[in-house]
Amino acid sequence: MRAEARPRDRAATRLRLLDAARALFAEYGYERVTVRMIASAADANIALVGRYFGSKAGLFGEVLRDEPTIRVVLEGDRAGLPRRLAEFAARRMHADPKSRILRALAHSADDPEIQELVRERLRTAIITPLAEFLGDDPDAMAKARTAAALLTGITRVRRALGPEPPTPADVDRLTAMFTVCLDISGHEP
Repeated sequence: MRAEARPRDRAATRLRLLDAARALFAEYGYERVTVRMIASAADANIALVGRYFGSKAGLFGEVLRDEPTIRVVLEGDRAGLPRRLAEFAARRMHADPKSRILRALAHSADDPEIQELVRERLRTAIITPLAEFLGDDPDAMAKARTAAALLTGITRVRRALGPEPPTPADVDRLTAMFTVCLDISGHEP
């Protein structure tokens, strides 16, 4: 007796692959997850990963698109941005990102297969939103890159040395650094 085949549903299969990849990347990191593992967990043909996403790296990039960005930090006035960024950075000094996928990304950032995805994530999640927030400032992109360097540096230090609870003085120092790199002196544009 032949088992009933599941009806073809491209959208449902694509979603199953994304869900399986998200769970596996979060648990094992990018390097340790194989396309075969993802397809098996999604109960899908391995060739569909290539068809729908191009590659494992393409699938990882698609998973990243759904992850949070710093846009919540950008809610508020321009003068308060350095302090909001400092508080955000201080939280990162103390703990890993809440998102398991972003933790996996942090651990896999040096993998040559996804380095372009890491660069693109940095642009779309931090640099571009910051530059857009700064508006018509001709140096907005350079300022946003400098602020991103501070944020990513904090992440690397935390990864290398372990989490440190931030002090109020840390937040004050970071506020001063973000104020300088964003050239915000308390005035609205």
